[in-house]
Amino acid sequence: MNPTLPLLTIVFLGLIVLFSSFVTVKQGTVAVITIFGKFRRILAPGLNLKLPLIEQIHSRVSIQNRSVELEFQAVTIDQAKVYFKAMLLYSVLDQAEETIKNVAFKFVDEKNLMQALIRTIEGSIRAYVATKRQADVLTLRSDIVQHVKQQLDQILETWGYHLQDLQLNDITFDDVILKSMSQVVASNNLKAAAENEGQALLITKTKAAEAEGNAIKIAAEAERQAAQLRGQGIALFREEVAKGMSAAAEEMHKADIDTSVILFTMWTESIKHFAENSTGNVIFLDGSVEGMERTMKEVMSLNLLKTDHVKKTTK
Repeated sequence: MNPTLPLLTIVFLGLIVLFSSFVTVKQGTVAVITIFGKFRRILAPGLNLKLPLIEQIHSRVSIQNRSVELEFQAVTIDQAKVYFKAMLLYSVLDQAEETIKNVAFKFVDEKNLMQALIRTIEGSIRAYVATKRQADVLTLRSDIVQHVKQQLDQILETWGYHLQDLQLNDITFDDVILKSMSQVVASNNLKAAAENEGQALLITKTKAAEAEGNAIKIAAEAERQAAQLRGQGIALFREEVAKGMSAAAEEMHKADIDTSVILFTMWTESIKHFAENSTGNVIFLDGSVEGMERTMKEVMSLNLLKTDHVKKTTK
C-alpha cells in the first residue's frame, strides 16, 4: 500500500471542507442559513463564511421587485360578468431578520406563495365588484386598486411581503353587454346632440328677435326724432312767414298801400306752386269776380288767425 495515498486523501478532503466554507451571495438576494434544519442566520450579498458540513443554505431570498400577470373574472351586483387583466408588483418588505424568516418559512415553496397571493387578490377584487353595478365598474379602476391595497397590506406583511402596485390593464364585459353599452352611449350622444341643437336654435331665434326688436326701437326713435324735427321746421317756417308778412304789411301800411295785395300775391304763388308740382293734368279754379273776392276773404281771415296766434306766442 502506498503510504502517500492516505495523505492525499486527507488533503483532498481538507480542500473540499475549505472550499465549502466559502459562500457567494449574489447582489439583490440574501441566503438563509440553518443548522440541522433550524434557522441560524442570514448571509448578505458578497463572499461569506459558514461552518462546513454543519451550516446549510436553506434558501436564497430575492429582495428585488417581482411582478406577475393575473387574469380572472368577477360578477357585479346586477349579475354582469367582468373580465380583468392585471399586473401585480410586489417585493420583500425589508431585509430585517424576522421578515426574511417569514419569507423563507411561511410557505413550502414559491409556487404555494404565488397561489395564495393571487387567490387573495382575486378574492378581494371579486368581493368589491360584487357590491357595484356593471355601469360603474369602468369608472372605479383606481378605487378597486385602493381597496385591494388596504385589504392586503396587513396580510402580506405577515408573509414578509409588500404590495407595491396593482395595475388593472384591461376591464371587459361579455359581447352582449358591450353592445348594449355602446347603444346606451350612442343614444346619450344623440340626446345630447339634440339638446345642443335645440339650445342653439333657441339662442339663434332669441338673438334674432332681440335684433329685430332693437331695429324697430331704433327706427321708431329715428322716426320720432325726424317727426319732431319736421314739426320744428314747419313751426319755424310758419313763424318766419308770419314775421315776413307782418313786416311787409307794416311797410305797406306806412306807404298807404292796401295789404290785400300781399294776400293776392300769396294766392297767385300758391296757384303757381300747384301747377309746377302737382301730378295731375287739370286744376279747376273759380275765375269769377265773386269767386276771387270770396277766396281773398277766406285768405284774409286765415291770415288774421295766424297773426293773432303769433302775437300770443311771442308775448
